[in-house]
Amino acid sequence: MIEKTKESVKYIRKVIGDFSPQIAIILGSGLGDLAEEFENKIKIKTSDIPNYPLSTVEGHAGNLVFGKINNADILGFQGRIHFYESGKIENVVYPVIVAYELGVKILIVTNASGGLNKNFKPGDLMIIADHINFMFLNPLQIFSPNVKRFNKPAYDEELRKLAFEAGIELKLPIREGIYCGVRGPNYETPAEVQMLKKIGADAVGMSTVPEVIVANYLGMKVLGISCITNYAAGISSTKLSHEEVTETAQKVKNEFSLLIKEIIVKIKQGKI
Repeated sequence: MIEKTKESVKYIRKVIGDFSPQIAIILGSGLGDLAEEFENKIKIKTSDIPNYPLSTVEGHAGNLVFGKINNADILGFQGRIHFYESGKIENVVYPVIVAYELGVKILIVTNASGGLNKNFKPGDLMIIADHINFMFLNPLQIFSPNVKRFNKPAYDEELRKLAFEAGIELKLPIREGIYCGVRGPNYETPAEVQMLKKIGADAVGMSTVPEVIVANYLGMKVLGISCITNYAAGISSTKLSHEEVTETAQKVKNEFSLLIKEIIVKIKQGKI
């Protein structure tokens, strides 16, 4: 794993030169357009990077995009790898390790998720306060059986506060809640949705949790943002589909872009 990521980073370095991103953004389903707004961008296809795992899901373009947002050096992942695509947890967290090797200190993880909280509605942006790991997998097994225990929240408290305040200032449909990660690839049954609600989840999706665990292990500060794209099964009578997920994400892409840009401005201003 270490050798593979070193080969990947070596290739990336040849393309980007001395560009040194401090912030990385993993862009979830339908949210990849933000990377097209980077200034002075350099785009690398993941299929060109040695050893890099490929995403096969619609709405995940499969590019690493380097550039600037408000004069901050950014790495954007257009697309992610889900566990259900290969059954290999090391593929899921590979981008996080690459980001770390490139010098990234802050990781912003985004996703499209199903709403469980009836007070939330499709199009809301939810700052992730914490998560529930219903994937029943822990990616730290790829590092060592004897890893250090966390002694801080998985999602950085200062970044969460900063992001929520940014949403309020911009008058965006901003929320805060608990995200539950499941394996997928199928959507949850109504009975499963009721169970997840009872244990405290506000949104559910098929990603994010493994990346966040590894980012914390590597010492990064993490911010998580969910785009609530639909009501989970049984909460509304609408039939679930991936098309609905990406369509809603596209509708709120402007709000999402505004929020991310304002968060980066505040980070650059030294508010964290």
